[in-house]
Amino acid sequence: MRVHYPRTPHLPWSPGATADDVRARDLSGLAGRRVVVTEKMDGENTTLYADGLHARSLDSAHHPSRAWVKALHSRIAARIPEGWRISGENLFAKHSIPYEDLDGFFYGFSVWDGDQCLDWMSTVAFLQGLGIPTPRVLWAGDFDEKLIQQQLKLDLTRQEGYVVRPAEGFAYTEFAERVAKWVRPSHVQTDTHWMHAEVVPNKLGAKAPFWTVRSGMDVGAEELATALSTEPPKHDDLLADAYVRLDAAGCYGNARLVGSVAALLHHRPRAALMADLAASLEMPTVRRIADVVGLAPRVQTAIDDEYRRAGLVRMAFGTDLAVLHAVAAATAPDAAAAENVAWSVLFADDLAVLPGTLRLACREAFAELPPRAADRCWGEARQLFAEGRIASSEEATAATWRWRDGAFPKLLHMVGVSGSGKSSTAKALAGRADTAAGTELVSLDDLRTARGSRTDQSANQEVLSEGFRLLDEALARGTDVVWDATSLTRQQRGLVDAVARRRNALVEHLVHLAPEPVVQERNAERAHPVPAKVLAAQLRRFDPPYPGEAHRTVYADTVGDDAAHDVLAYSIWEG
Repeated sequence: MRVHYPRTPHLPWSPGATADDVRARDLSGLAGRRVVVTEKMDGENTTLYADGLHARSLDSAHHPSRAWVKALHSRIAARIPEGWRISGENLFAKHSIPYEDLDGFFYGFSVWDGDQCLDWMSTVAFLQGLGIPTPRVLWAGDFDEKLIQQQLKLDLTRQEGYVVRPAEGFAYTEFAERVAKWVRPSHVQTDTHWMHAEVVPNKLGAKAPFWTVRSGMDVGAEELATALSTEPPKHDDLLADAYVRLDAAGCYGNARLVGSVAALLHHRPRAALMADLAASLEMPTVRRIADVVGLAPRVQTAIDDEYRRAGLVRMAFGTDLAVLHAVAAATAPDAAAAENVAWSVLFADDLAVLPGTLRLACREAFAELPPRAADRCWGEARQLFAEGRIASSEEATAATWRWRDGAFPKLLHMVGVSGSGKSSTAKALAGRADTAAGTELVSLDDLRTARGSRTDQSANQEVLSEGFRLLDEALARGTDVVWDATSLTRQQRGLVDAVARRRNALVEHLVHLAPEPVVQERNAERAHPVPAKVLAAQLRRFDPPYPGEAHRTVYADTVGDDAAHDVLAYSIWEG
C-alpha cells in the first residue's frame, strides 16, 4: 500500500510560509518532549518501499532526476521489511539551493513501520544499515522554542531551513502535532522551474564513496583510497574479491564499509592505520577496521580447536565475525591460510549470534546501574562468557552482583606513543574528583624527573617499581588513578592492569592516536624531545588494545585545538 507523506506544518516563526501553507498554531504536541532539529534539504520528497518508490505524488511519472534514486532503490529494496517505508529527499537535481558536498543524492529523514514512525536513533541506525545518509542534526534537547530561535542561525544561501521532530517515535495520525518546519523567506515553493528545465545535478562530497559502499555498490580501490586520504596499495586486486565475499555473507551498511577498507588496507600496521583513518571516518568505524586488519591473520593461522571457541567469542564482542572471515578469506596468502579461515567459519556459525544476544540482554539488565557499575558488570560478564562460565543475561546478572554498587576505584590507563597527547589528557583528568577519595596522577616521566632527569632511561625498572607502588597504594585507599606512560603493547599494559585488578579496580584504557607527522612535529617542539630513533621504535611497536583487554576503552581526539582533548568514546556495549 502506498502512503502519501503528510504536509509538514510551518512553525509559527517560519518566514517562508505562504497563504497556501499549513501553519502549526499549537505546539503542545512538542512541549515537554525531547526533540531533534535537522536541516531541511532542498529536494524532492520521495518515499521508498520494498516493492517500489514514488515522489510526493503517488502517481509520479518518470523524470531524469529520479534515475539515481531508482538505482539506489534497486540495491537496497530487498533489505526494506515488508510494510515499511523510507521517506526522504531526492537531491540529485538542483532546485533553488546548489549543494556542493553531499554524502549521497538521497537523504532519509524518517522510517515508517506501517503507521508508526521510528524514533530518531533507530531511524539513523536503520538508514545507515542501508547506506542512506540522514540530514545533519542542528540541535537536540528538550523542546524550547525560544532557545531554538536564539541558537539556530542558518546560512540562508546554502540552507533551506530546519525541521523539528520528537526524538521518540510517533503515530502517523500524530504527524501534524509532532513535526514542524522553519523555511527561509522567499523560498521557491513550486517544482515547476526545475521539473521542466534541463537537470543540473548537485555535487557529491569527499565522503560519498563511503555511503556508496554501504549501500551495496562497489567503489574502485583508487576512489576509495582517495576518500580515505591515503595511497592505494600497489598490485593489490583483493578489493573486488572482498566485495563479493562481504555480499555473500550479508554484510551491508557500515559492516560492508569496514570490510572493504580493511581488505584495501590490510597491509598497513594497525596503529598507523587507526591514526590515519581517524581524520576520515568516525572512531568506532576506524576501530573496527583496524581490529579486522589485526585479527584476520589470527583466523588464517592454525589454532587448536580447544581454544578456538573462546578466541572467536572474544573477537565477536568487538568485531563482526562475518566481516572478519570475509576479509581473512579475501586476503589469505596461501591455500593453508584459506583452509584455516574456512574451518574458523564453521565454528563461528555456531556462536556468532551469542555475544550480540548477550550484549543486548545485559544492556537492559544493567540499564539502571550507575555508569561505573554498568561498565564493570559488562566487562566482567563479557570475560565470563568468553571463558564459558556463563551463557545468559540472567547468569551475567547473578555473577556480577558484587560490582553493582560501583564501590571500587578506577584506573584510567593512558595508551599511546610519545607526543600523542597523553600527558595533556592525564593532567586534565587528574583534576577531576569522581570518587570521594579523589583522583591521583602517576606519571613515569614525573618520577624520572624527581630522580634527576626526565630523559634518563637508565633506571627504568626502579621507576616502574615506584610507579607500581604508588598505584597500588592509591587504589587500596579507594582513589582513582590516572596512569601516564606509553603502554605500547599488551604485555606492558597487562603489568599495570594486573595491579588494578588485584585492588578490585575498574580498568579503562584511554587510547591516544595521532598521525606520525603530527607526533614527530610535536616531539620536535618539546622541551625534552624523545630521540628520533626511540620515537620511530615506539611507532613500530605500538599495538592499540583490542576490545575486552580492559573493562572499557575510549579514544581521545588528540589533534583538535582543545588542550584538554575531547574524549571520543564508543559505547561500552560495542566492545
